[in-house]
Amino acid sequence: MTRAITLDGFDAMFAGNDDPWSTFAARDEAHKRDAILHALGHGPLGRVLELAAGNGSNSVALAKRTLRLDATEGTEAGTALVRKAVGDDPRVRVERLVLPRRFPRTTYDAIVVAEILYYLTARAMAQVARDTARALRPGGTLVLAHHRIDFHDFAQHADAIHARFLRDTGVTWHAGQGTRTGRWKVRSYRPR
Repeated sequence: MTRAITLDGFDAMFAGNDDPWSTFAARDEAHKRDAILHALGHGPLGRVLELAAGNGSNSVALAKRTLRLDATEGTEAGTALVRKAVGDDPRVRVERLVLPRRFPRTTYDAIVVAEILYYLTARAMAQVARDTARALRPGGTLVLAHHRIDFHDFAQHADAIHARFLRDTGVTWHAGQGTRTGRWKVRSYRPR
């Protein structure tokens, strides 16, 4: 790993390209999105929080399965892209949220954390983990979706990022539905 990308770096990427990772069109991204939906279980789900929504490619799919989706994104350009992606869907609230910060609501039935943890410092990730554990209702579902391989702009190694995040929550978790490829891993968790 070299130097971790900053929010300004992500903002510049989104300002220059609405879909820098081809998340709307790439087959592997569609497979990952399906794995996230599968890990969430059958819907409709109640209140769902999506952290680091990027350009909204997952938000569109999540919105179809939820009664209320809070899609959050840390960059201004990304937040605008999420708003564009979900359109005027009344079930979706899009908010700019730079992590770690207070979540839009105090309680959620499910929280989706995808492709963000290794961009956070260990300290910031630990705070997000504690905040996530506090915001997830008893019996709720946490879905983590991250690469298993490192990229040059990560702040932390991808290897065992889910285990480190879960440990930082201070909660004991039961692992549920999951999908794993050579590049990424998606798994659901419920607090014990």
